[in-house]
Amino acid sequence: MTYRTVKQFADAATPEELFTGQWQNRPSILDDYKPYLDDRWNEGYTNAWKLWEEIVPLGYKGSYQRVRAYLHKKRTSPRPVTARPPSPRAIAGWILRRPETLTETEQLQLKTVLAHCPELDALTRHVRSFATMLTERRGERLPDWLDAVRHDDLPSLTRSPPASIGTATPSSPA
Repeated sequence: MTYRTVKQFADAATPEELFTGQWQNRPSILDDYKPYLDDRWNEGYTNAWKLWEEIVPLGYKGSYQRVRAYLHKKRTSPRPVTARPPSPRAIAGWILRRPETLTETEQLQLKTVLAHCPELDALTRHVRSFATMLTERRGERLPDWLDAVRHDDLPSLTRSPPASIGTATPSSPA
């Protein structure tokens, strides 16, 4: 070993400082296209050949193998474990039940879901206010409730029922 190599090892504060050199700091021809590839990967497009075909018209002049190697690292890296989202049936049950009967976990999950969907949050408010109106027998609040629903423009609540539902046909006398 030369004096400079020994001095470099002696002066290094961390092992990472020893790994600098022409290969570690050299920019890749793929660097400019990695954000695009990452976005497409996160959208669910994981076919390396198709992604290579997409970036060639964008100006990528590198090989398919380089794209494949980059995506292989993404494929084999450990993914963070995430909890499964609650089912629509579970969310509907949380909305329709009395809030005080929900467990703490259910309340937190519902709060998280409602924070991510303003329409569902508005729907929950309307469903609960309607339930309160019914249980307290406050029918005089119905016009105000209907106005609030129309104001929020929730198609699932403002859509009129099919003609066969809610319309009685008078029977003709014989």
